[in-house]
Amino acid sequence: MRRTAVLGSAGTLIAGTLIAGAIAAPAASAHGRHHGTTEARGVQIAADRAARAGIDWTDCPADWAIAAPIQCGWVTVPLDYTKPDGKKIKLAVDRHVSTGTKAERQGALVYNPGGPGGSGMAFPKRIVNKSPLWTKTAKAYDFVGFDPRGVGHSAPISCVDPQKFVKAPKADPVPDSEADKRAQRTLAAAYAKGCAERSGDMLPHMTTPNTARDLDVIRAALGEKKLNFLGVSYGTYLGAVYGTLFPSHVRRMVVDSVVNPAKDNIWYQANLNQDIAFQTRWDDWKAWVAKNDAVYHIGDTPAKVEKAWLTLRAAAKKKPLGGVVGPSELIDFFQSAPYYDSMWAPIAQTWSDYRGGDTQALIDAAAPDPSDIAGNASAENGNAVYTAVECTDAAWPTNWKTWDRDNTRLHRDYPFMTWANAWMNLPCATWPVKQRTPLDVRTGKGLPPVLIVQSTRDAATPYAGAVELHKRFKGSRLVTEKNAGSHGVTGLVNPCVNERVDTYLLTGRTDRHDVTCDPHATPKP
Repeated sequence: MRRTAVLGSAGTLIAGTLIAGAIAAPAASAHGRHHGTTEARGVQIAADRAARAGIDWTDCPADWAIAAPIQCGWVTVPLDYTKPDGKKIKLAVDRHVSTGTKAERQGALVYNPGGPGGSGMAFPKRIVNKSPLWTKTAKAYDFVGFDPRGVGHSAPISCVDPQKFVKAPKADPVPDSEADKRAQRTLAAAYAKGCAERSGDMLPHMTTPNTARDLDVIRAALGEKKLNFLGVSYGTYLGAVYGTLFPSHVRRMVVDSVVNPAKDNIWYQANLNQDIAFQTRWDDWKAWVAKNDAVYHIGDTPAKVEKAWLTLRAAAKKKPLGGVVGPSELIDFFQSAPYYDSMWAPIAQTWSDYRGGDTQALIDAAAPDPSDIAGNASAENGNAVYTAVECTDAAWPTNWKTWDRDNTRLHRDYPFMTWANAWMNLPCATWPVKQRTPLDVRTGKGLPPVLIVQSTRDAATPYAGAVELHKRFKGSRLVTEKNAGSHGVTGLVNPCVNERVDTYLLTGRTDRHDVTCDPHATPKP
C-alpha cells in the first residue's frame, strides 16, 4: 500500500507476444466469479481479441528510459468491461525474455509493485542488472512489467496540477485547532473535485477488479493459458482479487507483504490499522538509532531519539528548513525508515549530519524539486491513482465526526503517521463517483497453492493481512519472516525465504506446512 502524499511501494511489469517458435495459446475461458456476468463476458471478449492480436514488441520509446534488450508494447482493454465494444484504453507493457534454454522456459512472470499507483515497468531490469536473487527465476520466465490503468503510460489520470501538488511547505498534518481541521477538509474536498474535473471519464472504472480484469487480458495477449504473478504490497490485493475472479487461470502466484483482503478492511480500516503498524516500526527504528548513538549522536535511548524528532519537527513548523521543509515534508522523508530497514542508516546519517551543522543534505532529501517536471508529474499521477482506486473500490465514511473521532483517538498513542494518513485519504469522504462493494476474496475452483510471504513487523501491510489471506486461500502456504519489518520481503537477502520463492516458481512445490524464517540481517550503521 502507498503511504502519504507521495509515497512508494516495491515492484514491476507485464508483456506480450511469444518468443520465436512458440505457438499462440488460446485465451482461457473467463468463467471466474465476477460482480456480474456482464463483466465476465466483457473480459472474455477482450481476452479473445488480445490473444489474436498478441503484442507487437519493439524497442521502448527513448523517453521511457528503458533500454534494449527490454522491449515494450501495448495491450488494448475496454475502459468499461460491461461495454467491451465501447471506449478502449491502451496499457503499456514491457518484457525481458528468459535467459535459459527453450526447454527451461516456463512462460511469463508478471509483476505489480503496489500502490495503488505503482508502475511495474522496472521489473525486467532485474534481469539486465543480473540481480542474484532472481537469476534462477530469470532462466525460466520472461520478466513482464506493466503500467496499470491510469498509471504512467496507460491512460494516466490526474487530480491537480503537478507543480501545485509538490509545492512546499505544506501545512503541518497534525492539527492544532478546529480551524486547522477545516482547512484540511477544504483541501481534501477540492482534491476530490479536481479528480472529477481532470479525469472524470476514468474515475468510475478505476477499481481493483477492473485492474484484475486487465491482468487477464494481458495474460491472453502474452499467449499464456495461465498467469504467473508476483505482487507486492497493494499488488497482493490485486493478486487476491485476480485469484478470486479467475481461479482457474492462475499457474503460480507469489504475494509479498499482504493487504488484509477482508471486505470490512478495504480501505478505511486498512489505513487506521496502518497507523498503528507504522508507529510500531518507527519505535523499532528509534531503538536502533539509540543503540548506535556512538555513530549518530541523536540520543542513547528511544525516548531521547523521539524527543530529538519532536524538536526537529517543532523547529521546522516554526520556520521551515531552507524555507521549504516543514513537518509534512519531514514525515514524507522519515517515513522511509519504517517502510524499509535499508533506509535506517541513510536517514539516521542525514539527520545526524543536520544536527552536526551540515543542513543541506536533509533539505535536499526532504524538499520537492520544482525543476523535476517529469518526476513531479509521476508523483502527482501516482497519488491520483492511489486515491482513485481506494476511493472507488469501497464505501468510506462521509461523516466528518467519524474521521475526527477515529483519528483523534489513534493519534494519542500512534502519532507518527495518523493525521498525515487521514488527510491523504480524506478525499474519499466526498468522492464524486459511485463507490463499489469490495469483492469477497475466497478460494475458487482450480486455484493452485499460493505462496504468501510476510514479515511480522511490516508497517505498511500489518501481519494480520497475510494470516487473513492464508485463511481465505485454501491450500496456500505462509512463509513468515519473524522479528523483521521491511516492506517487500522477496527483494531481501534471506536464504530461508529466497530458496522457497525460487522452488515454488520453478517447480510449483511448497513446504508441507507453513514456515517461519529468522530475520534477514539487521542494518549496520
